[in-house]
Amino acid sequence: MIANKAIVWFDEVNKGDVGLVGGKGANLGEMTNANLPVPYGFIVTSNAYFDFIKVARLDQKIKDVISIINYDNANELQQASIHIKKLIIDSEMPAKLSHTIISYYEQIHVREHDRQIRTDGILKKASKNFKQLYKPEIVAVRSSATAEDLPTASFAGQQETYLNVQGDSRLLLKVKDCWASLFTPRAIYYRHQQGFDNIKVGLAVVVQRMAQSDKSGIAFSIDPVTNDKNKIVIEAIFGLGEYIVGGKVTPDHYEVDKRSFVLLKKEIKEQKILLKRSGVGNIEEKLIKSQGDKQKLSDEEIIKVALLVKEIENHYFFPQDIEWAIEGSKVFIVQSRPITTIKTLDNRSKDLDTSQAEGLKSNALMLTGSPASPGIATGPVKLIFSPKEIGLVKHGDILVAPLTNPDYVPAMKKAAAIVTDRGGRTSHAAIVSRELGLPAVVGTEKATKILKNEMVVTVNGATGEIFKGKISLSASEKKAVEDKEAGYDKKLKTKTHVYVNLAEPEQAHKIAKENVDGVGLLRAEFIIAQIGVHPKEFIKQKKQEIFINRLANDLTTFARAFSPRPVTYRATDFKTNEYDHLKGGKEFEPHEENPMLGFRGAYRYIANPEVFKLELEAIKKVYALGFQNLHLMIPFVRVPWELIKIKDIIEKEGLFELPGFKLLIMVEVPACALYLEEFLKIGVDGVSVGTNDLTMMLLGVDRDNSEVSQLYDERNPVIIKVLKEIVTTAAKYNVTSSICGQAASDYPDLVEELVKTGITSVSINPDAIDRTREIVHNIEKKLENLKS
Repeated sequence: MIANKAIVWFDEVNKGDVGLVGGKGANLGEMTNANLPVPYGFIVTSNAYFDFIKVARLDQKIKDVISIINYDNANELQQASIHIKKLIIDSEMPAKLSHTIISYYEQIHVREHDRQIRTDGILKKASKNFKQLYKPEIVAVRSSATAEDLPTASFAGQQETYLNVQGDSRLLLKVKDCWASLFTPRAIYYRHQQGFDNIKVGLAVVVQRMAQSDKSGIAFSIDPVTNDKNKIVIEAIFGLGEYIVGGKVTPDHYEVDKRSFVLLKKEIKEQKILLKRSGVGNIEEKLIKSQGDKQKLSDEEIIKVALLVKEIENHYFFPQDIEWAIEGSKVFIVQSRPITTIKTLDNRSKDLDTSQAEGLKSNALMLTGSPASPGIATGPVKLIFSPKEIGLVKHGDILVAPLTNPDYVPAMKKAAAIVTDRGGRTSHAAIVSRELGLPAVVGTEKATKILKNEMVVTVNGATGEIFKGKISLSASEKKAVEDKEAGYDKKLKTKTHVYVNLAEPEQAHKIAKENVDGVGLLRAEFIIAQIGVHPKEFIKQKKQEIFINRLANDLTTFARAFSPRPVTYRATDFKTNEYDHLKGGKEFEPHEENPMLGFRGAYRYIANPEVFKLELEAIKKVYALGFQNLHLMIPFVRVPWELIKIKDIIEKEGLFELPGFKLLIMVEVPACALYLEEFLKIGVDGVSVGTNDLTMMLLGVDRDNSEVSQLYDERNPVIIKVLKEIVTTAAKYNVTSSICGQAASDYPDLVEELVKTGITSVSINPDAIDRTREIVHNIEKKLENLKS
């Protein structure tokens, strides 16, 4: 059983094994199994760590130290860390474990070689003597905490990474160093703040062939500052990637359109230093200006990275933060994790409206940098040049530093905004600022020289500007801010419901506090992808209750957060090429040349009723807990008889007897859109238009094909005409109508047309809630004025 192993190869694990191999290890295994270009390696699992702690009798000793820490006292944290780390370093690693680690280390080269042969499709394996192939591999040794890279908490940078490690004894030493790094002051503090038990959080250690990168960087599958999901953001430097993560170098910044892969923006920054391998260590090398001024990636390389980024996001069904490296001509992925900062805002950092932002222009502009985290904040400058000085930062200060690292986090939590000399939008300062909801401007080059201690400045994190003095607000603007702080900000109400599209249970309670009328589209795919096992595998093992309970728990989270507002759960719409990525999936899923038009949606429920019934059982469990606001929506309905058969299954399972239960269908297929009356005669409570698939099929354009992406447009007159017909037909049969595709979030003019036609609701992404509510309010007001 893999769950009991002390060491595993990458291809033995997947994203469901976080408890065993940590977030980093689980994602590397997942990507390896998806045949993404990941340098190969193995993982010393959390079992090994916990066994080491037990055998060395360290658990109680660590508990004793942790129990008396005053977390607000930096000196106590430091002393506790030193004591615990010494306990770990001074303890002997079990002999069996050290021998096994060395054995795996000796096999990395051959295993990767053999895997490459299989991946490349070469039929005959090259026969090479192991001893001829083997020489001590140069590896990266990376910590992978079991609470790391979860959808709601980013532990990036909390533990150590060691590059260019070679040789048995050095490798064993670095494994122990990684274990010890679980108890750095910053890691202890961060886990305490996030509510994780310091004792129960384990650590796995990733040992991975070192990609000797000529160029490296970070990429986001959405814009991490604006949350624009149509952009891929790439930042790049020369040399090893540690200097971009740490913010020691300000990287080039590139933006690529996710649909067309058109290069939208290039910002070339001078790089003065790089980090590279020297023997079995690393050295810093200075670059002359003519070298440092060069564009780090060619346009071709930018698009090559962007294509991989989109592939990874499609695989995970969630925006990703990706570390990559280019060795020679090949791009390697060395890490991917979910973006944990989507629409995270803090009350201390107010996103002022346009007029307030415009008001800043009356203040003197002092300097500019890269916008790293949105929001506007005013406060006194506090210059910090070393982690030893973080105690100087008081609540409400503007923290200004050459760069930040995880040791700065306690001070960053007190600050009103962050400004740095170096680093890009993917640096530590930028990532943590977004996580904390703080405005941030990075890469200013000279903030620590121009800004002085106690100088009052205003930071606009959305534009990358720092102004002298406080924000100048008009009397009405001041009252608006005061009302907002006092909780008097009256929310707009509209006759047309504004619902939200959601997928992650971790977002439920936060989004439920927004001005939203419920969930118009709760996607099943993310929840089931997190479960990680194909439903039929649960059935095969007679463990259906595990699947049902996990799904029911997540559905309950949404129902509870939004109650009594409706939550419309869209049943699974995995396509075969997506389902087969789940554990056990390849046994049950057929291969299809065109999964987009294949075995999916409503027809799958009829063909596999035993799987569909698992979802229905989960819904019944939610109702059994007393929630009556969870409804079911059937996707990709092609013909009326599918709906008849599905209703029959639902009826036999007793869902129509549940109080308040409603059944809706997605209108995505042209046959359903143009023949809608026949579906409505069968009986449903509502329809919701999935504009993504409907547009694709009405226009005959593959929405995932960049070659024809310019033809894909939800505002095409044909699409508008069909959408209006759907709304009027629904009204004729007295059922609700909605739109939940991407178009509702992206195109206000389309929303206006549908509100005028009489649509009863729109369902949009979280970042479009307030904007859409205002648009709908203004349209309804305009229509009322016309009537009067």
